[in-house]
Amino acid sequence: MKLVFLGPPGSGKGTAAAKIARSRSLPHISTGDLFRSAVASESELGRSIRGILDAGGLVPDDLTIALVRDRLARDDVRQGFILDGFPRTLPQAKALALFAPPDAVLCFMLEDREIVKRLSGRRVCGSCGRIFHLVDLPPARAGACDACGGALVAREDDRA
Repeated sequence: MKLVFLGPPGSGKGTAAAKIARSRSLPHISTGDLFRSAVASESELGRSIRGILDAGGLVPDDLTIALVRDRLARDDVRQGFILDGFPRTLPQAKALALFAPPDAVLCFMLEDREIVKRLSGRRVCGSCGRIFHLVDLPPARAGACDACGGALVAREDDRA
């Protein structure tokens, strides 16, 4: 099963993708996670991506497509995958149709004011990546991850 989940940040696509991925034993592949991983690696590619993101830009299609294509070439996607946030452009969609055509595409819709509300309250564990929300899914202890105790932080791209 090859699924694509599209929608704005904070629309719930990542949360839904993670749940379905666990229940179906499929990898949940987020382009945001791929970008953050590349940046954390401090490779030349990661430094390029950091510069683009820090400037508020979008990572170019050719670079995004290459990252996703490389990820989909790994052995763990043989039974399928859930793509979260890819494709975002027509060139990305056309490329995906050539190297890994999806079985279904789900589009999550949300009003802008709700997106801002959700993102401004989102917190992520700096250690394990678990996601919380200050109102809708608060941690048991303020500022600390329930799973590993790591510090919760607001991602740069979640700030108003």
